[in-house]
Amino acid sequence: MPDLPTPRGTLTEGRPLADLTWLRVGGPADWLFQPADQADLSAFLRGLDPRVEVFPMGVGSNLIVRDGGIRGVVIRLGRGFNDITVEGDRVTAGAAALGTHVARKAGEAGVDLTFLRTIPGSVGGAVRMNAGCYGTYVADVLAEIEVVARDGAVLRLEPQDLDFSYRASSLPEGWVVTRATFRGGLGDPAELAERMRQQIARRDESQPTRERTAGSTFRNPAGFSSTGRADDTHELKAWKLIDEAGLRGYALGGAQMSEKHPNFLINTGGATAADLESLGELVRERVRAVTGRKLTWEVIRVGEPLPTPAIVRAG
Repeated sequence: MPDLPTPRGTLTEGRPLADLTWLRVGGPADWLFQPADQADLSAFLRGLDPRVEVFPMGVGSNLIVRDGGIRGVVIRLGRGFNDITVEGDRVTAGAAALGTHVARKAGEAGVDLTFLRTIPGSVGGAVRMNAGCYGTYVADVLAEIEVVARDGAVLRLEPQDLDFSYRASSLPEGWVVTRATFRGGLGDPAELAERMRQQIARRDESQPTRERTAGSTFRNPAGFSSTGRADDTHELKAWKLIDEAGLRGYALGGAQMSEKHPNFLINTGGATAADLESLGELVRERVRAVTGRKLTWEVIRVGEPLPTPAIVRAG
């Protein structure tokens, strides 16, 4: 790998990533960079050989890092990027801030971003993936973001620049979200707090929140997330298709589709990334064979698998 710039933040060679993901799997990054602040990140990327691949990593809540690890530089934002401020109906948060913390702080100030309360992960990941639930998505409340482009340029972008769709945006690979500003409706703090309490109770009742998971494994073929309303349809929900294919609780190695919610992939203990990804691909094949529907991964899979050992034949 070419020489890397010397930053003010922390640059670690060969950093194992398994302990940084919710599924607790994955090999090492060639380099893990934790910038001190936005200026440090900008200078580092500006000085980094453009041939070196960059992967921005949040808190690893929606991620399978393959067992061979990630080539290039993984960027993980930390303390310099987790501030949250509220002014009127506008809430600005560093990209490393957790969505749950943003929802709570906004609610205390009477700003309704309650949908973020049950979405695991950081603000940066939520923006890139257009995270949403209960009928509201990041695209509905986003005012603007700050990003550092792969060449180190610091840019401000508005929602129309990101071409949002279900669980997706057009943010280029290697660009790092550093800050986001949301605009929420105003409400009574006590009522917003109660709504979030009910959302958490509903989530804990239906999802395996105490297991090692990465949230929903596959996108809903319906093209939208659960609304939480009484009239919500489940006909083209990923969990229902997996259930119809007879794969609720199905296991492969240390990986399992949850008994509680079959669209959640679980590390039951000792799973490898290969176990998890192989089970996911098996589910996709079986669902397509049984229902005729194609499941698309929602969990992000990155890195390289371990090389397959060569077979040595006697004689």
